[in-house]
Amino acid sequence: MGQINGASFTVKRPRPQALAARRRLGEKGWKNGGTAGIIGGMDVLTFGSEMLRQKAAPVEGLKDGLSQWQEIARGMFEALAAQNGIGLAGPQVGIMSRIFVTCVDGDEPRVFINPSIVETSPETAKFEEGCLSIPGCWADVARPKSVKVQAWNEKGRSFTIEAGGLLARCILHEHDHLEGILFIDRIPEPKRDRILAKIAKKAKAREKGA
Repeated sequence: MGQINGASFTVKRPRPQALAARRRLGEKGWKNGGTAGIIGGMDVLTFGSEMLRQKAAPVEGLKDGLSQWQEIARGMFEALAAQNGIGLAGPQVGIMSRIFVTCVDGDEPRVFINPSIVETSPETAKFEEGCLSIPGCWADVARPKSVKVQAWNEKGRSFTIEAGGLLARCILHEHDHLEGILFIDRIPEPKRDRILAKIAKKAKAREKGA
């Protein structure tokens, strides 16, 4: 998910909370060796990449490959902090596995592996969303106000969380990525068409400048 600025998910400033969370995780949660290449080399895929439209596969043998998934999660937090974001899913960085991370202000950094949405509230709310994979575009999206999700964390432990507000929205947004769904799929067609036209215009401008 994109960054935050009041009612929006985009800012033009660094988020010290994300940077601090990244450092804290590096100190106490990720000392299991592994290669440094993953951590420094994650690029966020943007609209047009086929991977963003594919369903992610379940993570198998989590406990046997725990150090690998800890390293991957740390790399995702690195990419998230670099983009001033609050959520990032595996497919957004070319990892077609069911994993996403969140770093929402007021909440601890969280890793969700093989997440399952247990239930959502019948009440919904609209809020302006953006996406790191669709930079510069925002739209109001209606989502449930709260969500209950079960997943495994970076230590291979199962957990269940009930979330509301921004964290709930972030969880639902990132879970959509695991299903190949983008936030623009959840908005009215006229607004979606305007966003797609904006993306096409930007792409054309880049081609001319190349």
